[in-house]
Amino acid sequence: MAVSTPPAYDASLADHGFEAKELKGLIYPLGDHAPQYGEIYPIAPDMGWTRMPVPGNLAHINLWLLDEADGGYAIADTGLFMPATIEQWKALFAGALSDRALKRIFVTHFHPDHVGCAGWLANKFKVPIWMNRTEWLMARMLTSEQLEQPPEEVLNNRRFAGFDEARIEKLRKAGWGGFARAVSRLPTGHVRMDDGQVVRVGRRDWTVMTGGGHTPEHASLVDFTNNMIIAGDQILPRITSNVSVMDSEPEADPLGEWLASIAKFRSALPADMLVLPAHGEPFTGVHVRLDKLASGHHERLDKLEHALRGAEMRAVDTFNLLFDREIDDTVYGLAAGEAQAHLRHLHFAGRIKCEIRDGVGWYHAA
Repeated sequence: MAVSTPPAYDASLADHGFEAKELKGLIYPLGDHAPQYGEIYPIAPDMGWTRMPVPGNLAHINLWLLDEADGGYAIADTGLFMPATIEQWKALFAGALSDRALKRIFVTHFHPDHVGCAGWLANKFKVPIWMNRTEWLMARMLTSEQLEQPPEEVLNNRRFAGFDEARIEKLRKAGWGGFARAVSRLPTGHVRMDDGQVVRVGRRDWTVMTGGGHTPEHASLVDFTNNMIIAGDQILPRITSNVSVMDSEPEADPLGEWLASIAKFRSALPADMLVLPAHGEPFTGVHVRLDKLASGHHERLDKLEHALRGAEMRAVDTFNLLFDREIDDTVYGLAAGEAQAHLRHLHFAGRIKCEIRDGVGWYHAA
């Protein structure tokens, strides 16, 4: 990752020795190649790609190392704050990064697999965290919340979605504050990243683009000159980012924000831009992917509206209409949040109605 000369490379990653792969309209320039946990792959002369472990189906998160002008480097996203991730970071600091200095940390959004190690790294190396203000405040708020049981209004939100009392009692006994267990202590301050801001890192100019729906103001970094985007969870190649009604904004329309963000990114990004996602492999075909993300949500909205003409439903009754997998306890809460987001969007659009009976939201045709 030399810094002595400006980037001069094919941003399509054509000259790397791996066989490119095409799948569902997307091109994966590196095929199925990806770095091992803790290994750094040179995605460009001044950029490195590494991965850290994530429990469950995701399995990994992609992290990006960016050369700074003084020979140091910056990190974009940090991984979960858990022993397996810390072990990999320590191995990198003792090995591939031993002769280089970390200068700053960029975090795309407040979810634990992205912000988890940010505080630990910032405190260890005495470097600043660059983050959107809203995302920063969300992380700070959630790391301060550790209670013996969830607030009653949170449990009422679950009742509204259709959780039965047995499931409510299970949530009550589980306590409140799981976020704080997966995120290290954050410093008191941060450097704010605003939509449209241009951040100079080494010889590159990265434009901050925010999007809503997955989180309030997820911040991607776009290098228009070299035609690539550090996309975080804003644009993923194979899976759809979760879009849920959040307890911090129970009356919001996150799916409306998500669809608006898809339109915003499609308008701004060139069709051949290289996407560096948080999960999966780098790919091109961003317009194809954004169109697919939008059409998938619209198809589910239409399916819901049609089904509600025949029967009223709670959020938990819509799982088989929205998801192509069995919803077990490990994803029940995420599924309920996403179901609520779709129902809420239809309700806001006047396409369906909602009646609240005994604290439960029942949706039916308009």
